[in-house]
Amino acid sequence: MRTYESIFIVHPEVVGDDQTAIIDKYKTILSDQGAEVLKVENWGVRTLAYQVKKQSKGCYVLMIFDAEPTVIAEFERRMRIDEMVIKFQTVVLENGYQAPVVAEPSSEADTDVEATEEPAVETEAPVAAAEADGEETTEKA
Repeated sequence: MRTYESIFIVHPEVVGDDQTAIIDKYKTILSDQGAEVLKVENWGVRTLAYQVKKQSKGCYVLMIFDAEPTVIAEFERRMRIDEMVIKFQTVVLENGYQAPVVAEPSSEADTDVEATEEPAVETEAPVAAAEADGEETTEKA
């Protein structure tokens, strides 16, 4: 099985339960063919970079799933037929899908130490560099 990422744009006039029904429909299509849906994100309605099927806005949906290559043909065929999907793209994730790791907030002791550290200040380096070039340096008080 390979890991795929599919982004599709749903017609902007489809909202609420109808939009959820379309997303569930495509999850069902994938699972019926033996694919495992790893992640589904609804990014909401956004402005398109250019008009697609006379629409300047669309609802973006991201799906990440594991499937056989034969599943993609049927999945994309169904998207082409559906008038509510105005654009889609499916790509293979070469390294698979790694869920993002959310770092836990550090303890207060760590933040206090970082806050008290002062940045290093260079005071000798410019003077030493000027003397190395043979230039005479004078300091004003």
